[in-house]
Amino acid sequence: MSASTGEERWQAVRRSLEEITERFADLASSARSPGATAVGRWSVGEVMAHVAGVAWLDAALLGADVPALPVPGLLDRLRAANVDGINELNGLVLAALPERDPKVLAGMLRDQVAAMTAASADGAADDTVTWAGGSSLPVPGLFAHLQNELLLHGHDLGAAVGRDWRPDAAEAAPFFEMFIFGLARHGAARLLDGGRRPRPRRIAVEFRPEGVAPATLVLQDGRVSLEPPGSAPDVRLTFDPLAMSMMMFGRASRLGTVASGRLKVGGRRPWLLPVFLRTFRVPS
Repeated sequence: MSASTGEERWQAVRRSLEEITERFADLASSARSPGATAVGRWSVGEVMAHVAGVAWLDAALLGADVPALPVPGLLDRLRAANVDGINELNGLVLAALPERDPKVLAGMLRDQVAAMTAASADGAADDTVTWAGGSSLPVPGLFAHLQNELLLHGHDLGAAVGRDWRPDAAEAAPFFEMFIFGLARHGAARLLDGGRRPRPRRIAVEFRPEGVAPATLVLQDGRVSLEPPGSAPDVRLTFDPLAMSMMMFGRASRLGTVASGRLKVGGRRPWLLPVFLRTFRVPS
């Protein structure tokens, strides 16, 4: 991918996040019962507080002029947490943000996304921030991560309020291209620590999201790195980005996603995928 193409896609994800934020805020504002269950133990109001809190944290990471974060030392806590500690941080932020009115929180979300956009206006596609676990996350990956949060929780809110939420698969693609590949390229540091005992054996998993140039993630000694796609990976994953994200974060079953054809698993040693995923995991 050329530098110009990278810059164009970076600008595109900035615009896309703004557009999805508006759709999401409109959906949330239609909720008549903030206490209605949306996902797991979270209510509609708690989901909104969560995403507003994530956007607030992201704006602070970018150096935006935003109010003090609701949890003292939250940026330092984030940078010290591995993937398994992110749930605890989510709980701290929810407890520190007592507002549960979806309309008020939708306004907060809009404000924080606007602050992110303004703070990154002069940035480049290869700028990074220090993220969870001390990882180096490209700024476009920060936008793609929040966009994925809105796509997932839009699904939750849509079911809770009885309205359709129909994102396009292309809107989920930046999560893989900019967030997952970006983390692997720049260094996940301690983010993935805490899984099963690292295995010295090299496992190469080729990711082929629709609409995105493929890349190979290599796990060795508990560390993940990025390589160009090779001719014979251990595992090859070809997938619809939206379906893959929904499956990864528990909104769709593995069996159903595979049976639908939206995820195809191949390669020389596909049985190594579960071993890879014990280290390369997402918050539950």
